[in-house]
Amino acid sequence: MAYKSITFSFFILIILASGFSCSGKLDTGAINMENWKKDRNGCLGLRLQDVEEIRKLKNTFLAKNNQEIIITFGRPDRVELVDKSQSFFIYFLEPSDRCEQQIEKEPLKVLFRLNAINKVSEVTVTTLNP
Repeated sequence: MAYKSITFSFFILIILASGFSCSGKLDTGAINMENWKKDRNGCLGLRLQDVEEIRKLKNTFLAKNNQEIIITFGRPDRVELVDKSQSFFIYFLEPSDRCEQQIEKEPLKVLFRLNAINKVSEVTVTTLNP
């Protein structure tokens, strides 16, 4: 009888642990996520409408993992590997060089810097490249 109780308790513990380890969507405040995901590479200019909300919320994304970022914001427009210990997820707010428009300046973008364990260590809204 004690064996069944221990087995049952272990089973419940495994289910609870797996439920807490899943990555989910992050809170994005007033950012229009439907428009965000439609505006790949910033070509439509829809993401630019949310730049102030992103600046306000950027610190809430610190220490989140790469899967939470992808689930929330969609696949990054670009991923840059800087060295073995860090990479950047880049989401363009203004049209990038992959859009049909002629680009005269470096576009505004959101950079999520990820450390070696794929946690966000910095979020920057900038025209500079990593």
